[in-house]
Amino acid sequence: MQFLIRSARVVDAASSLNGQVVDILVDNGLIRQVGENLSADASSMVIESDNLHVSPGWVDMRVLAQDPGYEHKEDLNSVCKAAAVGGFTDIAVLPNTQPVIDDKGTLGYVRRMAEGQPVNVHVIAAITKKAAGVDFTEMLDLHHAGAVAFSDGTHPLQNPDLLLKTLQYLQPVNGLLMNRPEEQLLTQFGQMHEGIQSTLLGLKGMPALAEELIVERDLRLLDYVLEQGAEGKRQRTDAVSSQQQTVLHFSTISTARSVELIRQAKAQGLPVSCDVAVHQLVFNDTALSGFDTNLKVNPPFRSETDVAALWAGLADGTIDAIVSDHAPQDAESKNLEFDQAEFGIIGLETVFPILASHNQGRLSWAQLIEKLTTRPRQILRLPALSIAEGQSSCLTLFDPTSTWHYERTFSKSKNSPFLGQSFTGRVVGIVHHGQFKPAK
Repeated sequence: MQFLIRSARVVDAASSLNGQVVDILVDNGLIRQVGENLSADASSMVIESDNLHVSPGWVDMRVLAQDPGYEHKEDLNSVCKAAAVGGFTDIAVLPNTQPVIDDKGTLGYVRRMAEGQPVNVHVIAAITKKAAGVDFTEMLDLHHAGAVAFSDGTHPLQNPDLLLKTLQYLQPVNGLLMNRPEEQLLTQFGQMHEGIQSTLLGLKGMPALAEELIVERDLRLLDYVLEQGAEGKRQRTDAVSSQQQTVLHFSTISTARSVELIRQAKAQGLPVSCDVAVHQLVFNDTALSGFDTNLKVNPPFRSETDVAALWAGLADGTIDAIVSDHAPQDAESKNLEFDQAEFGIIGLETVFPILASHNQGRLSWAQLIEKLTTRPRQILRLPALSIAEGQSSCLTLFDPTSTWHYERTFSKSKNSPFLGQSFTGRVVGIVHHGQFKPAK
């Protein structure tokens, strides 16, 4: 199929075309020609918008697909449709399904179900059996079967010995360990961030310390593992220079102290990276005053000081990626008293509109899009993409000034606090697998 993208501004720091307004001719899944006033066959589709922008396809590093086992909340068909509408060409799915993705059979099921979907699905396999934090999975077998990373997903890895040995096991295959930092003995029965607001609302708090202790612990364990190797210091130098070989990745950090700890670790040369959930950038703990269970997330919304530190971490490169932390929950899991409701927000369709509406000039478009493209690809060891003639046409098209109303979701679940709101910043569609898929 051939189609022409007309007058689009390129947002791609790796491309010589970055910042230029060009026409892009796509044919048979490749970028055939880039220039001005290009012509195409009479039968070719023309894609245009008043303020059209184009970048390499976006990657979401943290998606709870709920399939297999919880298909009433989400399945791979619906999550891939929501991802495409949100501008993503690639998603990495968590292992917290039923059964857990802890063996080659379940991993193979997900990969088979992902065939023919509008987006690429990359599988994060469990570190421990049933993500229970006790016995190791066959990580090397799972790695060779196609797992892009290892994590117990929504279950933070509590046992330091398991984390240390996982780092050691994955070193020979250049594997990636992902952990959501939370000391669960400090957050047991917690409902929201521990602070003045939790006291006023009478809800059990989840202290920032619970996250920061695990960040500090994991960084020290990583340092220990690298120093134990005969080439530990060389590994550090390579990690800093290449910016590609992250060994340990922190998922959904949320506190100012976590940002500072990771900033210091990077300055010391540790091969570490991290991401932030997009909703953490726009809400603080005062948003829970109305007891809206759609705002109940883990990690919880922190203080305004923490939110400012997260934006600063994005701006200076401490935070590598922005994720949706898409966590579908059905009505029966959310329409409850606040302390009984499940954690989670759906977010695949609203990542870009939230960023476009709330960035307020803190980051350039090139910086923001890098958090959705280049860095996630590097961290997950995915092939690099760039906008140039002869390259694969894996693209995201968006208009940062277009206004629209978020009236419906393609997810099976509706647990979004943004439904019914208007946004500035709209995804136009994606170009993937040789086809244009409009965001509607």
